[in-house]
Amino acid sequence: MRLPSCRFRKIRLHFQGWTEMKLLLCALVPMLLMACQLVLVSDAENLPEIGGQKAVKLTRTAASDAKPEFTSVTVLPGRGMTVLQITANFPGKGNVDVLASPNLADAATILNEDDSEVGAKAWSLGSAFLVPYPNRIRGKLSADSKTLTTEWEGHKLTLPANNLGKLPTAERHAMHGLIVKSKTDDVSVKEIPGGQEMTGIMHCSDFGGHWLSKTDLVFTITLTADAVDATVVAKNVGGEAEPIAIAWHPYFNLPSGDRTQVKLHIPAEKMAEVDGYDNVFPTGKVIPVEGTRYDLRTPGGKTLGTEFFDDNWSHIDWSKGAATVELVDPAAHYGVKIEGLSKEIKAIQVYAPPAKQFVAVEHQYNFGDPFGKEWGKIDTGMVTLKPGESTKWHVRIKVFVP
Repeated sequence: MRLPSCRFRKIRLHFQGWTEMKLLLCALVPMLLMACQLVLVSDAENLPEIGGQKAVKLTRTAASDAKPEFTSVTVLPGRGMTVLQITANFPGKGNVDVLASPNLADAATILNEDDSEVGAKAWSLGSAFLVPYPNRIRGKLSADSKTLTTEWEGHKLTLPANNLGKLPTAERHAMHGLIVKSKTDDVSVKEIPGGQEMTGIMHCSDFGGHWLSKTDLVFTITLTADAVDATVVAKNVGGEAEPIAIAWHPYFNLPSGDRTQVKLHIPAEKMAEVDGYDNVFPTGKVIPVEGTRYDLRTPGGKTLGTEFFDDNWSHIDWSKGAATVELVDPAAHYGVKIEGLSKEIKAIQVYAPPAKQFVAVEHQYNFGDPFGKEWGKIDTGMVTLKPGESTKWHVRIKVFVP
């Protein structure tokens, strides 16, 4: 049976139109996909290089209008994986900066142009990671005062003498580890349920000749609605034992700008006595906080007022499975919990100058000057890693409305 020529023409035209549409779609889809990729690449390329590597920003969209949720984490792989900023959405307020830190452009200027040879500016913003030692270490100064020598189990360690107090009696010392200017290898970001996760590796070897054996560090930063997790795994990949300690240095923002009414809770029974707030060297005595201004165990926290702290708390209460510090800003209806989740965390260093609108809360393995003779036989918290052994530091941040 032959179809009428008019019907055949219509069918042919219809088929031809559908074929052309498919060809058009085939041409457009790759272009659309490419456009999406270009947007993603463009967003990534807009982040500045700091320390020779591009900053990385983890993001997610807040889904709740009833509770706060984390929305971003900005990390600097070229500066020791420093966490520059964390943001959280508070219903009715929008995004709030969790850390006291400059924006990316200003941070690039500070860290790329204004920083010292040892990278000390990294301790003044965001949250720098401190490995293989947080806090201060004393020792015998070199003739040029650039390095100092200390000992661990008969082995000499020569460290940068990179810090000095302001008073005439100040003694130059080593402080806050050896990675704040280190670059990170194998940086990757992946989607996870409810957020994103970033990993990176540092092959530190002997930390520029300053340490024993060889060390690899694996960093993981995780962003979800309810928490930001930071973990560091240190592994001894060398041929001899080494001491190791891990911490970070987060400056927590006080959104109200009124530090005097902020409350701080630290679940610790004792603190390390120091020689003053210039050198901040430990005397070797660990004293009870009961009945002193250092007793911050009150549920809900103790009001800071005009108190100055640069102290190291220990004998932590782990009864709830974590070493949890709470910082509450009542005027801003804002609170943050900092949970230490690794049992190796022996101490919590808090730096809180009354003239500043931040409180630094540093969960760390060790006391200050951990190799110092002032400690006698006290365990100062340094972990010994034999070849092939590793240790994991893990801290979690949560925000809440008090």
